[in-house]
Amino acid sequence: MDFDRKERLGERVRCSVGTDEPYWALVPRPLPPPGLQLDDLLSTLDKANQALGRLDGLATVLPDTKLFLYMYVRKEALLSSQIEGTQSSLSDLLLYESAEAPGVPLDDVQEVSNYVAAMYHGLTRMKDGFPLSMRLIREIHEVLMSGTRGGTKSPGEFRRSQNWVGGTRPGNATYVPPPADRVLACMSDLEKYIHRSSNSVPLLVKVALIHHQFETIHPFLDGNGRLGRLLITLLLCSDGVIAEPILYLSLYLKTHRQEYYALLQKVREAGDWESWLHFFLSGVQDTAALATDAAREILGTIQTDRARITAIGRGGGSALQIHQYLERKPLAVIAEIARELNISAPTVTSALQNLEAIGIVREITGKKRGRIFVYDAYLKILERGTEPLRR
Repeated sequence: MDFDRKERLGERVRCSVGTDEPYWALVPRPLPPPGLQLDDLLSTLDKANQALGRLDGLATVLPDTKLFLYMYVRKEALLSSQIEGTQSSLSDLLLYESAEAPGVPLDDVQEVSNYVAAMYHGLTRMKDGFPLSMRLIREIHEVLMSGTRGGTKSPGEFRRSQNWVGGTRPGNATYVPPPADRVLACMSDLEKYIHRSSNSVPLLVKVALIHHQFETIHPFLDGNGRLGRLLITLLLCSDGVIAEPILYLSLYLKTHRQEYYALLQKVREAGDWESWLHFFLSGVQDTAALATDAAREILGTIQTDRARITAIGRGGGSALQIHQYLERKPLAVIAEIARELNISAPTVTSALQNLEAIGIVREITGKKRGRIFVYDAYLKILERGTEPLRR
């Protein structure tokens, strides 16, 4: 290693607010880090790229890619929000999105729903030709935070005051990001790196570097973690690594959250970018493999269930129509199905009873009115790993 690791460390800035105790904030040096050692990462990088390629290839042959994305975006939104402390479940989110089934915990599920909207906003803007820039990042943040518990903390605006991670104040925090007057310059440098058409590092490595830098800058008063994780998928789509937004790392980061936080900090304190990159690339490999397995399992479940429905005979046609609806929305109520499919409520009820009789759907309220039906096997595949974190 022919460089001094101290060259990777950012500038430590001594700060104080009024009469409060002084503290040290970190201003990271612009990307890329000097002397990046990738030789020991090539095997992990190759495995990550192969796993990602298999997932991307599978997405192109799915009979309904939008169906898969619809649910996977929601699962990612839930997992990313859980890392920040929300206690919602996937069923909560699906109920919240159904106008016919109100009553879920509003604050938590609103944050998850906003994540879905923020993801789609970013993807739509990029498809329309808008670059992944500071302006778009602020737009996405506004969608992410509006109407939530963090909605009073300047949605869509870079912070004008100091924030910190861990502890009760900057003086005892685990990490203190750049002072507010340095945020714009840091984000401008990051934007330039995002748009740099350089072949100096592989694309997955570039994405890992950008995610870390964003989390280190922590440019907003709230929502930095969720937006930083959302950016991973947007960057992969923007750079053409994946054709559709099908890779989400939040389950991996949720499962390994202590290691995740420790490695973020290890870069800031010791300049150890290589350990962070190995962790990130391993996450891409594991996550892509799990998503591929889930997609195949969902396809297999749907195909098997279609064959079972066809064997019903009389009533099978309407049951198959309801089944196709549940592929898109695996948790629904009779009135909603009837309205969207433009068929009568008695027909929907009869079809659901047929599906319930052969074990494809399950009614989850136990009530006679306002009954909610769930496509059991499908939802169970998606719910893996989405149990709220224990505090």
